Amino acid sequence: MREPPITADAAAAGVEATRLHNAKLGMIHFAVYLAFYLGFVFINAFRPGWMETIVLAGLNLAIVYGFGLIVAALLLALLYGRLCRTVPVARDPVFGVDEAGAAGADDTTSGDREVDRS
Repeated sequence: MREPPITADAAAAGVEATRLHNAKLGMIHFAVYLAFYLGFVFINAFRPGWMETIVLAGLNLAIVYGFGLIVAALLLALLYGRLCRTVPVARDPVFGVDEAGAAGADDTTSGDREVDRS
């Protein structure tokens, strides 16, 4: 059974809610990475001798922390990509793009709700 069509205003509200969610998620990930990076910067600025300390398999803290920053950036990017929401309606009323990314595509067999633009 098909759901009734939703209005363009309701669709736009859904799109905006999705964008806000994704923006908040991005800012949280940015804050986490910034804290990790600032730790690296502050150690280098105020306790540079610590970076010479051997911490793992003969590698010093500078190398381990630097590679940790790279790995953390990749993991946060993957996590962001996994947790981001897509447009919650069949067609984005702002850009005219469906969830599959095809502009102007009209697939009524996908089970998505239709947008009533009247």
